[in-house]
Amino acid sequence: MKEIKINTRQICFIMLAYTAAAKLLLYPTILSQLCGRDLLFPAALSFLTEGIVIWSVAYLCSRTDKTFYGLLQNTLGTVVARIIYGLFALFFLMSALVPVFEQKQYVHNIFYDTVPSIGIFLPFFVFAAYAASKKLINIGRCADVCLPIFAVCMLFLFAMAIPEVEWDNFLPVLKTPAKSIFGGYVGTAFNFAEPCWLLMLMGHFKYKKGDAARITLSYAGGAAFVLVFLAVFYGMYGAVAPSRTFAVARTSLFFPAIETLGRIDLIILLTLEMVMLFALALNIQLSVHCISKCVGWNNYMVLSFIVNAVLMIVIIVCDSSYNSIYRLYYRWSWLPVLVFTVLIPLAAWALKRRKRE
Repeated sequence: MKEIKINTRQICFIMLAYTAAAKLLLYPTILSQLCGRDLLFPAALSFLTEGIVIWSVAYLCSRTDKTFYGLLQNTLGTVVARIIYGLFALFFLMSALVPVFEQKQYVHNIFYDTVPSIGIFLPFFVFAAYAASKKLINIGRCADVCLPIFAVCMLFLFAMAIPEVEWDNFLPVLKTPAKSIFGGYVGTAFNFAEPCWLLMLMGHFKYKKGDAARITLSYAGGAAFVLVFLAVFYGMYGAVAPSRTFAVARTSLFFPAIETLGRIDLIILLTLEMVMLFALALNIQLSVHCISKCVGWNNYMVLSFIVNAVLMIVIIVCDSSYNSIYRLYYRWSWLPVLVFTVLIPLAAWALKRRKRE
């Protein structure tokens, strides 16, 4: 039996809080642009697809106590296992790249009156390097802290925003062409890496009866947060929603108290920012974990420094090319997402398993 590093409760917290926190900035705006008032349908389809895969991986954990690396090693050999983990490391970095750009622009635009230099955001990489230098147990401990913070912040934001929603903005329903809805489903696929999170945590927690249902329902809870947020966002802005970037900062603007007390919502947004940063750092942490397995070297601190240095250089060099990168992700990211978040997790059932002890 592998050393237990994380427990089911913490995995549930990750699936609930981080799933939602990672989709509050440009995801609603892009879906509004692609699908208009029917933006809930491609989002629900994405969550349904990923939810089925998450249930599959969670149920696989009930059949073996081995990690995914152990399953690969036992079935395909050490060399192939290392190659596959190297590819997963690249996938996690790919999954982190656009969200890092989004966070940089969000911080610059929402928390500063004037556009600051790119150096203002660089301390994030110090935070990410420290977080990724820790082993998997740290991920669970952070989730214990982040979930209640996330829940309280979102409840406050919903309380501020829901009274201002005009539900007739969603009428008539399903008038968007099916091609556009499918385009929204495929074009935003890079926002979904959750099955890979669970795959990397496989074997690092002690499975108990019913855990597959708990983990899947937690993911459904995160999906519900996002779907409600999408509904509130589009209900407030309607046809102009595609021009409202950084959705989480736009939903509280019409709260009446802001006119007299000022931007009190910034307190909530700053607090919520902590959870979004931990969610963003998760892909970087898992990339470092995969690289460690790939090269057979457990010095997480050095590996984390290298990974974050590379990511920082890419962000600096490509800062003016963000729109081109986003278009590239929109057109082609569905392919690696399909392979790494759907096909490989489902194919894990074909690997040799040792029964749980």
